[in-house]
Amino acid sequence: MDLMNKNLLKDTSYVDGEWIDANDGSCSEILNPATSESLGFVPNCGSAETIAAIEAATRAQSIWSKTDAKERSSVLKNLHRLMLENQEDLAKIITLEGGKPISESIGEIAYAASFFEWFSEEAKRVYGDVIPAHQHDRRTLVIKQPIGVVGCITPWNFPSAMLARKIAPAIAVGCSVVAKPAPETPFSALALAYLSELAGFPKGLLNILTGDAERIGAVLTENKDIRKITFTGSTSVGKLLLKQSAESVKKVSLELGGHAPFIVFEDADLDAAVDGALIAKYRNSGQTCVCANRIYVQSGIYDAFCERFTEKTSGLVVGNGLEEKTQQGPLISNNAMRKVSLHIDDAKNKGATVATGGNPHNLGGLFFEPTVLTGVTDDMLIAKEETFGPVAPIFSFENEQEVVKRANDTPFGLAAYFYTSDLGKSWRVSEQLDYGMVGLNTGIISTEMAPFGGIKESGIGREGSKYGVDDYLEMKYISIAGIEE
Repeated sequence: MDLMNKNLLKDTSYVDGEWIDANDGSCSEILNPATSESLGFVPNCGSAETIAAIEAATRAQSIWSKTDAKERSSVLKNLHRLMLENQEDLAKIITLEGGKPISESIGEIAYAASFFEWFSEEAKRVYGDVIPAHQHDRRTLVIKQPIGVVGCITPWNFPSAMLARKIAPAIAVGCSVVAKPAPETPFSALALAYLSELAGFPKGLLNILTGDAERIGAVLTENKDIRKITFTGSTSVGKLLLKQSAESVKKVSLELGGHAPFIVFEDADLDAAVDGALIAKYRNSGQTCVCANRIYVQSGIYDAFCERFTEKTSGLVVGNGLEEKTQQGPLISNNAMRKVSLHIDDAKNKGATVATGGNPHNLGGLFFEPTVLTGVTDDMLIAKEETFGPVAPIFSFENEQEVVKRANDTPFGLAAYFYTSDLGKSWRVSEQLDYGMVGLNTGIISTEMAPFGGIKESGIGREGSKYGVDDYLEMKYISIAGIEE
């Protein structure tokens, strides 16, 4: 990689303040999804290395938990500053290993850094309570303490932001972390570990393990010294981690799959809705958990919306993410390519029309054409499953009650969007949509200041905002007797 700060490129795991290889010397090759070129190798760590990381984190946590809030705040502020100082290089790493356009990667680094700034401030605001006495000689206190060592597993599609969103609140309240990044995008996590050293993180406070997901995950969920598991990824893996964590009754936070509806009512600003849908659908080539997966357009404006949306979709520039003009990068894997094609073929066979796209891109490799499907119905596979690719299926609906029912007819409940100019409808639909997050007249909902998370099979817990520290704290009640003589 051609980086200005070459120290950011680390090809070893990070345990107890040391850069380590796998005990058996094994490693995994990391490929650029845009070119299939090798970016390097990282250790294929397993159980033994994970146990060593947990032991280091346990030692570090016992000390870190006793530091004052100002000190914890200071190192997080340092990391925020360092990330912004190295923003261009960190973004380049994201694009090279994950494929997203460089403009999106630059935005991701800013977003990731914002969590360290936000939680540096929240570190000083972990308050308890004094509860009115129930007896004359008693006083009742409630304090909040760090839960302990945190096991963290993150996805490939936002390799810096998802890690930051978990590390920052943990460190802020006095926890240590053992993190396992996605096998496709390890270099972003290792770069963050390097910067954490410069920021003043003591050894063992943050540990990053690359390698075997099954073996590392099993140790994290089974080890008694891990008191919390936080995971972002697929619902199927999240369910497995939840089951594995039950044996030792760990606290679990899960941000899982989504199947976001995007509803456009007839009274909406049509141009604004089209632009919002483009952002919500094609960010990172449709490979985000909050992507618009089902676009519902009221029948009276259906044709007009489809025409404008298709025109703008067909103009999206596909290419290598390092090229500034690129708006759509490659998909992450051949499996992703196959799923996109499967959903399109199924929809076509059941009567949908391909308005634009529909095929692998002529660039070859993992590139796919941004696609719009019209005449989509609820019996199609794409109506039931998250595509995780650049395919926009557009459904027609008649009225508010109908579309809310159809939007909610899914086991998922992460994000939803809708456009309307009607105030009453704004309130009614927002309240009726069974989702953890709702975007009203916007296709962008993520910010460090708001609680991110879903309901139903889309997850447990919230990340970001003032609520984001709650899952890293234990509440303790202290009853004090003998106050009065």
